Amino acid sequence: MRLATVQEVGARLGVAPTCAALGVSTASYYRRVKPKPVARLRPTPARALGAIERAAVLEVLHVPRFVDLAPAQVYAHLLDEGHYLCSPRTMYRVLAACQEVRERRDQLRHPRYVAPQLLATRPNALWSWDITKLLGPVKWTYFYLYVILDVFSRYVVGWMVAHRESARLAQKLLDETCARQDIAPGQLTVHADRGSSMTSKPVALLLADLGVVKTHSRPHVSNDNPFSEAQFKTLKYRPDFPERFGSIEDARAHCRAFFPWYNTEHRHSGLGLLTAHDVHYGLADQRIEARAGVLTAAYAAHPERFVAGVPRPPARPTEVWINPPPATATSTSNPAAGSEKDGGAFRASYSHAAASGGPDLRTKTQQLSITRLPAAIANDADKSATTEAALH
Repeated sequence: MRLATVQEVGARLGVAPTCAALGVSTASYYRRVKPKPVARLRPTPARALGAIERAAVLEVLHVPRFVDLAPAQVYAHLLDEGHYLCSPRTMYRVLAACQEVRERRDQLRHPRYVAPQLLATRPNALWSWDITKLLGPVKWTYFYLYVILDVFSRYVVGWMVAHRESARLAQKLLDETCARQDIAPGQLTVHADRGSSMTSKPVALLLADLGVVKTHSRPHVSNDNPFSEAQFKTLKYRPDFPERFGSIEDARAHCRAFFPWYNTEHRHSGLGLLTAHDVHYGLADQRIEARAGVLTAAYAAHPERFVAGVPRPPARPTEVWINPPPATATSTSNPAAGSEKDGGAFRASYSHAAASGGPDLRTKTQQLSITRLPAAIANDADKSATTEAALH
């Protein structure tokens, strides 16, 4: 559609300015309008075998004593018997023309894994869990930290430190966590990677008994479990995180201090700088309202310091995705940056200057960028620039 618009008005307004205003690459435009060259048929070489000769070669290759031999072996056998038909490469060409050439060995065909697309719109609808290693007192010793995270609120609903990675321990942790959070059958989806504990039969049977749906990441794709990976990074990049733990009791003591801080004190940028506890237990709107009152008072005291009008606190997300659909992903530039609907992360999306009767500099700038285009093209450019609600 845009390329057709460029082709229609580019001759009058210039191809380069029109492409720039519509966000189209000039190389793409010229490649589209350039006629494709007609493929020339390759002439048959004068030295090529005729149809009768090719049939004779194929007949020899189909002889029972030659069917399991490579063309080079057939070529050598025929020479030893005093016969020459053609070169080994020509034998391959004859076989390929009849679709009789393939890899002799059995080839492993990897299935095409589809990226999991998971959406959470409330707490306790989607959990993500993973296991990470904590370095022990000496080399090659580890402790294993199991963490279950609510994707919507980032609240750590369950954790455990153990000496080993075990499906039975994971089963026990999931069972106790579901009971603590009062998970009803059909309410929850649990997402994990493809580790041995995550894909084990005890965990699968437990989740089936609890009425919990389980999903897994694609093999070797860490991006399919981003929230657990981000939580582990927050844990290990803390200033008080030790290089090694002297014992499993030390590791558990550190986690007993870390996870309450993570849930109740740490302000998450992806949650509008709210704590996971506030979002998980429905206190987010109350916290945002209190912040809005503080910002309103600050604006009333010094309105000249806020050029965009009354500031607004960061908004909490209403939807959180793991691998959003393409249409959603392209319309979401920053999951924590808000949207036109929720007012953005730090200020209102509309112009207070325009609301008060003054000129809106942002709108004026957008209009100047397309002054050379007709009204229809300008409207199309405005529509394409409109963003949807931001998703996390």
